[in-house]
Amino acid sequence: MAVPAAELGATDRGPFATTGPCLAGAEEEEEEDRDEELLGAGGPRTWTPQEKLLHEARLKAKAKRRLRRTSSRDSARESLSEGAEPSPEPGSPKGRGHDRRSRMGKGRGLPKKGGAGGKGVWGAPGVVYGYQEPDARDPNYDEAAQGDTVYATVVPELEEGELEKNVQPMVLEYFEHGDTSEVMELLRGLNLGGRRHAVPSLAVALALEGKASHRELTSRLLSDLVGHVVTPEDIAWAFDKMLRDLPDLILDTPEAPQMLGQFIARAVADHALPLDFLERYKGRVDCEHARAALDRAAVLLRIKRDVNRLDNVWGVGGGQRPVKHLVKEAVVMVLEGSGEGPVAMMVTLLKVLWETGLVTLDQMNRGFQRVYEELGDISLDVPLAHGLLERLVELCFDRGIITRALRDACPARGRKRFVSEGDGGRVKQ
Repeated sequence: MAVPAAELGATDRGPFATTGPCLAGAEEEEEEDRDEELLGAGGPRTWTPQEKLLHEARLKAKAKRRLRRTSSRDSARESLSEGAEPSPEPGSPKGRGHDRRSRMGKGRGLPKKGGAGGKGVWGAPGVVYGYQEPDARDPNYDEAAQGDTVYATVVPELEEGELEKNVQPMVLEYFEHGDTSEVMELLRGLNLGGRRHAVPSLAVALALEGKASHRELTSRLLSDLVGHVVTPEDIAWAFDKMLRDLPDLILDTPEAPQMLGQFIARAVADHALPLDFLERYKGRVDCEHARAALDRAAVLLRIKRDVNRLDNVWGVGGGQRPVKHLVKEAVVMVLEGSGEGPVAMMVTLLKVLWETGLVTLDQMNRGFQRVYEELGDISLDVPLAHGLLERLVELCFDRGIITRALRDACPARGRKRFVSEGDGGRVKQ
């Protein structure tokens, strides 16, 4: 039977009717003990509706008392500080000034934008951005400046000490294998810049201290480097420097003036040096060692028509001579011969050398070009040299040995004259 709340006694309503800031600590403990007595010391029991309603009211009152108790402690703590600014508690909003979590109480408490939303942040850790096409709507977009991006490997120019450190091992190794193409390939991988002239100078300086075979290899190397790595003017600059350094070179190599003269003569004959190289020094040389070197070169060049003499200036010849020299000598042998027999035989030989790959197109061209350049001197000894050369060149072109450009570069025959006035204007060939 339910009992109306109005019939509850004052004793039962006492704890709820109490007014004031809070109950004393002892009174609160006594009421909590009475709550425990209602539960019974012997364990759970069946409550009447009145007891159940009273128990729920007591639990609510108990929670309110604990809340007032906590508030009173906080107010007492603030009064003791006497106006001092309290430090924010770790869990308070003031203690989270640098916290990246949402202040609205939303989300899972993770940093904003995955840690990539702060000031000066390039993005989330580990993110790799790919190439982005320029946007034509961008105010800074410049259509004229948009071009293809070219990526190139930039090799810095070698300093003087680095050049000697890199080139000297190449030259010393070249003295062992004798392959000029390998040296050219290695030099192309270096950025020589304005120091290209130092390569011939260093090679000749090492050859002066070596053997005769090393000097022959060096002369060959200078001839092959022209047009690929260095120019004739670079080699001229190198020899000019060595002529000025002769007083120092003779301290280690007393024969340096004669050797340098032979190098100069061989380089001029191989078209590695300009033909007027010696003319530049007439009346301008004061050093006796430099004059001795130039005089030696002049003597050797006076007999340049004797090919074997200059090619064997270092005492090395035969099969070790460059192929372009051998091609040139083969053509000269035909010009010095007589009749059509040597011409036909030489065409057959050159055809075999071309088809087997023993002679390349470049070697064939350079051999014929050397004959073209010296044809004037050859004609002094062989008056029919022009006609024989034209016949040989035409046959070589018909057999596919030389190119049309090389055939057309063949020097024209010398001055033509009329046989007589009664020949009707016919020209004697």
